[in-house]
Amino acid sequence: MPAVPVGSYQQGPTCWDRMKMGFGVGFCVGLASGALFGGFSALRYGLRGRELVNSVGKTMIQGGGTFGTFMAIGTGIRC
Repeated sequence: MPAVPVGSYQQGPTCWDRMKMGFGVGFCVGLASGALFGGFSALRYGLRGRELVNSVGKTMIQGGGTFGTFMAIGTGIRC
């Protein structure tokens, strides 16, 4: 294992990188919750076929965007 030079340190992720990661994680969680809640509510309303897919997809994107934004803001506050 080579010796580490005296003056070099490893840099951690920047605040912007952390915010992007927070948005990505929040977006994935929002997609999953949107699929669950949107799917159940669409089936409850009796939607089938194309209407079901469009409704669930819209709910997933909205949930992912909203939760991802709040996670990014929360991560930015912690920086």
